[in-house]
Amino acid sequence: MARRPLPRILSNGSAQIARSRELARTAADGATDVLHPLITVTRGLRRLAGAGRRKWAATPKDRRGPLLFLVASVILIVALVPYGPLLAVISLMAAAAWTGRDRASSKPTGPDEAQTGRLKSLYEALVPYFSAAEDPDPLYAHGGDWEKAFSSYDFDDDGRVSRLLIRYPAYFTDGEAESRARIEHLLHAKSGRGREYHFDWDEEGNELTVSVLPPLPTDISAQRFVTTPGETVLGFTDPADVQRTLPLTYGEEQRDVPPVVWRTGIRSTEPHLLVVGEPGSGTTTLLRSIALQALQFGDVVVIEGGGTGEYACLTGREGVLAVECGLAGALASLEWAAHETERRLIAANRARQAGHPPPDDIKNPLWILLDRPSALGHLAAADGRKDPLALLQVPFRHGRAAGVTVVVAEHFDGLELLSDAIRQHTRARVVLGPASSAQLESILGAPPHTTPTRDVPPGRGYARLGTGAVLRLQVPATPDPYDDATSESHRRAVLDLLPERTTPADAEPVPADAEPLRADAEPVPAEAAVAEG
Repeated sequence: MARRPLPRILSNGSAQIARSRELARTAADGATDVLHPLITVTRGLRRLAGAGRRKWAATPKDRRGPLLFLVASVILIVALVPYGPLLAVISLMAAAAWTGRDRASSKPTGPDEAQTGRLKSLYEALVPYFSAAEDPDPLYAHGGDWEKAFSSYDFDDDGRVSRLLIRYPAYFTDGEAESRARIEHLLHAKSGRGREYHFDWDEEGNELTVSVLPPLPTDISAQRFVTTPGETVLGFTDPADVQRTLPLTYGEEQRDVPPVVWRTGIRSTEPHLLVVGEPGSGTTTLLRSIALQALQFGDVVVIEGGGTGEYACLTGREGVLAVECGLAGALASLEWAAHETERRLIAANRARQAGHPPPDDIKNPLWILLDRPSALGHLAAADGRKDPLALLQVPFRHGRAAGVTVVVAEHFDGLELLSDAIRQHTRARVVLGPASSAQLESILGAPPHTTPTRDVPPGRGYARLGTGAVLRLQVPATPDPYDDATSESHRRAVLDLLPERTTPADAEPVPADAEPLRADAEPVPAEAAVAEG
């Protein structure tokens, strides 16, 4: 049977309806453009009226009468002033137009195409780690909705992720260090290398916040820090990790920077420090900075195993008891330090038994700074002498009660040569320079919450004081002022902190049995000579 054609009104009715809708939309847009000022003023009047109602509702009842009287007085004054009502209407319309303006932001919301691609790539990479076959409604699945997993996100100017809040299922083993390390390594690789990321795990809420940390300031030079006796500034860290700031001077400017403060003394829980790093990482710079701060309130003995003369600026200064580079001088100084520790313990014990305060000759803190002592141990073994590190047993065990602090700086390749006493008693640790996560965890005792980068400036690393958190650290620039490569500003900053000379370095006698590596080596203290004899 032949098929009858549809009526004309039905065949082209959809086109007419579409054309009518287009005409109506065009008319509405035109009317909106023409009436836009009126719409804006009307919206502003409505907002002003709402604000007036809220103000009236918030006014106590005992104050509404004076408020009405004040408003009526203003209206009466405006009505009596020439052209007052006209000016009032103009002012009201202007205020309504300003209040009713469109405040919508013109910035685009949501990620663009490239940013969406990065987020999808991160989501797909996390699927094998955050999914399980038994999950009936998986949050992570190939081709799934990444917006449910990533609650919030931010991007930098280069289009890379700068902050990301990740939701993960409750069955993920976030309490195991290996599982967390795998996720952190994956996010570091997928979000862009060359930056340092901070990972904040919220195990109760099953959320992980990944944020890019800004670089620590490297323009902080040596200066007199605002600290109390017993406090030593190791460097500076992130503002969110410490609750204290120090005022620092930058020429004529001044700003507050969060420090990493190491507390020593009788009440210290970490009386000794171990510094580890590669050559050129800033370990000697940190020891030089500690020496300049220690000389404010105590005496210092420096033993340098490398023999490079990095501490020549301290020779002959007030409070510097010895600066030794040779094996014989180092042994004599360490023997004297052991006897001095015992003498301080005996004097303090006698004073306590007699009910007297400690004598003045034991109140001055004594600092023993050793830079690369493993090199001296090599020389002692080759010469058949006693290992210098064995003489540190007494200062390590009784240093806190006697006011003796030991700081040891060593390279990674010399860690195996350090004695067990150094490993047991140095609960304050610092690692400078490039290091892997395994190296950081083996030395600090806990992994950092950030991803270490390969290229770091000198003096950059991590610090952990006892059982505290692992903190990022930037050591203040304290170079050797006698080095030709040191800038004039840094040279002047270090020289201004040095105490006055008590004896010219070239006029000091050199012991006959010493084997100094430099001509300006410090002589053996008198107490050490007596102990050795």
